[in-house]
Amino acid sequence: MRLVRFAAGAVAAIGVIRDADDRGAQVVDITDISPVPADSWPPVADVALIAAFDELRPRIVEALATRPGVALTLVRLLAPVGWPSKLLAYPANYHAHIAEMTSKNRADRNGFFLKTPSSLSGPADPIVLPDLPGREIHHECELAIIVGRGGRHISRADALGHIFGYSCLIDVTVRGSEERVMRKSYDTFTPLGPWIVTADEIADPDHLDLALTVNGELRQKANTRSLIVDVREMIVLASSVTTLHPGDVIATGTPEGVGPLRAGDEVTITIESVGTMSVPVVQGVGGTNIAFEYESRTSGNQPTPSIGA
Repeated sequence: MRLVRFAAGAVAAIGVIRDADDRGAQVVDITDISPVPADSWPPVADVALIAAFDELRPRIVEALATRPGVALTLVRLLAPVGWPSKLLAYPANYHAHIAEMTSKNRADRNGFFLKTPSSLSGPADPIVLPDLPGREIHHECELAIIVGRGGRHISRADALGHIFGYSCLIDVTVRGSEERVMRKSYDTFTPLGPWIVTADEIADPDHLDLALTVNGELRQKANTRSLIVDVREMIVLASSVTTLHPGDVIATGTPEGVGPLRAGDEVTITIESVGTMSVPVVQGVGGTNIAFEYESRTSGNQPTPSIGA
C-alpha cells in the first residue's frame, strides 16, 4: 500500500494510491479515517493514522476498493509525513562515501544526528538554496524509514516490526565545518516522497537499489546491502537512546557520488520497490548567519571541508 499526503484547500489530506488500469494511478481520500481531524493543530492526522494503522487497515482497504479516486496527476503531493516528532539521520554509513569525504566518522562509531522536522518538503516542492557565497550545497540520496510502532530498547529481532514503511529522501547539505544539524536543516533540505510504501511490500530493506541523477546525469548508485549499520540495527541503535514514536523519520545515510546543486537543476531519486521523486532546485534569498560569516572571514572565503556526511 502507498500512503500519501496531498493538498486539499487549506489542509493536508491523506490518501492511498490505487492503480486504475489504463486510467493511471488514482488517489483515494481516506482523511476521515484518521483519528485526528485534518485541520487540527499541530497537523498530525497522518501520524495518528500511522499509529493506529493496524486497527484501521480494514477500513482503509475497504475505502481503496469502494471509494472514487482522483487522478494522481491532478493532485499536489506533500511530504508523506508532515509533523514527525523526530527526524533522525545516520552519517557516514557507506564505506565508499566515507572514502570520498576523507571522513574519520562511521555510523557504527558515531551514531545518529538530528535534522529539524521543518526541513521536510514534498515531491512538488523545490529545493531552495540559501544565499551562501562560496559554499557548496550537496545532494545525498537516501532510503527513509518511517516508524510505525514506537518503543524503546527495541531488539534486533523485533526491529522490522516497528517499521511502518519506506520512502525516498534527499538529504541536502551545506558543506563546511559548522554543526552538521545547522548545515542540513534549512527549510526544503529534506525532500521526502512521493509516498510511503508500507513495510509489507518490501521483502528486504537491506537489498534495495538506489540512484540519484541531476539533470539526467547519474551521480549516485548503490544498494542498501552496503550499509555499515543496516536497517534493523538503525532501529536498535536509535531506540537505545530515544523513544521512537509513530511517524518518526530515519534517514539511512548516503552512498558515494555526492555533489553540488545549482539553481535550475532537477534532482531525481529512485529507490527499488519504493518509487521515484523529481524536484527542481531554485535559488533563494537570505540564509547566511554569524556562524557562516565567521568562517568566511577567517578562511579567506574558502570554507573548511565538511568533517562528516
